[in-house]
Amino acid sequence: MIKADLHVHTCYSLDCLTPLEQIIERCLELGINCIAVADHNTIDGALKLKEIAPFQVIVAEEVLTPAGEIMGLFLSEEVPRGLSPDDTISRIRSQGGLVAIPHPFGRPLPRNSHALTSPEVLAKVDIIETLNARTPSSSGIARAWRLAREHGKAASAGSDAHTIGEIGRAYVEMPEFEGPDGFLIALAQGRIFGGRSNSLVHFASIWARIRKRVAGNSSGNLPSASAH
Repeated sequence: MIKADLHVHTCYSLDCLTPLEQIIERCLELGINCIAVADHNTIDGALKLKEIAPFQVIVAEEVLTPAGEIMGLFLSEEVPRGLSPDDTISRIRSQGGLVAIPHPFGRPLPRNSHALTSPEVLAKVDIIETLNARTPSSSGIARAWRLAREHGKAASAGSDAHTIGEIGRAYVEMPEFEGPDGFLIALAQGRIFGGRSNSLVHFASIWARIRKRVAGNSSGNLPSASAH
């Protein structure tokens, strides 16, 4: 069995300052031996971490669409932000990736965000993130569980860590796997553990955005010096 945190951010996200080496150290401390690195609108950090981590790293991306965020997993190419949900899903599918809806009821979302939980979109989705540790309310988590059950989707969990201390706050214990198809089979056999993080963690993301803007790193894709 492996212990997988399926939603982790690195310093390559606009709202995160966590160096890659610190993520590795923390995972080893906690016994996390699989992570999905899902930075915002980039896979650069995931690709670099995959090269140096002594455990399994799934290259993922949290892609912003006009209707909210869609996560692609097992990516080899970056999916550009701003595309429609259908086009975003098509870009993920075209490279053999899996499609997930992260924190479906855990964030203030655009007016048309219901599109991401519509039957039309969910028919093209593989995974619903049922436990996201940054979801502010237990009711949001319960709604995500119901959504996954009602539509027959695999349930995943992740810390959505933007700081070191959040890593492992939510995770899945699941069998070992190879590739996207093996991942879905293993995930269906997995058990989800964890809970919600303290809401104060969101201030760390705000601070990261401010610090990067002051430093002139508006893209958010460049790591801090300690990440090299």
